Amino acid sequence: MSDEYGSKRTGVSVTQATLDIVGIGNAIVDVIAQSDDAFLASHALSKGAMQLVDAETAELIYGEMGPGLEVSGGSAANTLAGMAALGMKCGFIGQVCDDQLGAVFAHDIRALGIHYATPASNGGVPTARCLILVTPDAQRTMNTFLGASQFLPASALDPQLIASARVLYLEGYLWDPEEPRKAMRSAIDMARNAGREVAFTLSDNFCIARHRDDFMALIDNGKIDILFANEGEIKSLNETDNFEAAVAATAGKVGTLIVTRSEKGAIAIQKGMRYEVAAEPVPQVVDTTGAGDLFAAGFLAGHLSGQTVEESLSMGAVAAAEVISHYGARPEADLKQLMAKRLGK
Repeated sequence: MSDEYGSKRTGVSVTQATLDIVGIGNAIVDVIAQSDDAFLASHALSKGAMQLVDAETAELIYGEMGPGLEVSGGSAANTLAGMAALGMKCGFIGQVCDDQLGAVFAHDIRALGIHYATPASNGGVPTARCLILVTPDAQRTMNTFLGASQFLPASALDPQLIASARVLYLEGYLWDPEEPRKAMRSAIDMARNAGREVAFTLSDNFCIARHRDDFMALIDNGKIDILFANEGEIKSLNETDNFEAAVAATAGKVGTLIVTRSEKGAIAIQKGMRYEVAAEPVPQVVDTTGAGDLFAAGFLAGHLSGQTVEESLSMGAVAAAEVISHYGARPEADLKQLMAKRLGK
């Protein structure tokens, strides 16, 4: 039996695709502050990297940070924020605690028009937060306390919600904790049984280092339709320093492979065809937080609205350029207007 998108289901009742995308990811409140190399060195932090920290370390760094901007974040949630700004119908699944930051996160994501109904936990583990230190060279060093987000249970999944979205989008960051990893595996099965596409972002080299075998199994077994990576991640995934070899080793295993390359632009491989786009010019790079998230937002919005691969890549580049021109991982300018100006649409 098929719906308007031609999906065939096994064990899932037929559900109209009323959403464009449902994302599963960390429900995090970002705290962003300017910093310098001396501060990073004093806390033994590796510039440009993301590290997981415990509650004690998070409190220590937070207490010594300069004045900060607090805004709801999380990789998949940032991507959905960009897609919602481009007119896509989005849903999000992620765990917060019934506390102040949890209420902030829920309010912020719903205010964007994103469907969010994951029940808040009542336990003692607080809502996640990411302490982002931005140095003058625009590099962001992230210190993430996963908090309640790492306890997302499979019971929080709504099979009908997942089946109602044309694409399921997953972030590699959330693969680290055991409970949400099980939830995401279940979600992949739900989406594939409903005939939907599954998109996955590798997120960070540390995720690959810890879960390479899992990621390779998902790719090798045909569970991923759209894979997002940056240049370093695709190399790490394939354990090679040769970029072209890494791309070639992965491209044939997924429907679409997208690799961002910072100032060198981005490429996509689909059905053996290679597409490339240059990076969008930016007067000043202020903060690279969320660049990959917003690139995914632009590309997926193009993909879901029937744009060509080249146009979708360009939409990703425009969205990424907007977010690195200011602090924070959520768009501030009108993305629709930027797309119209750049692409004439």
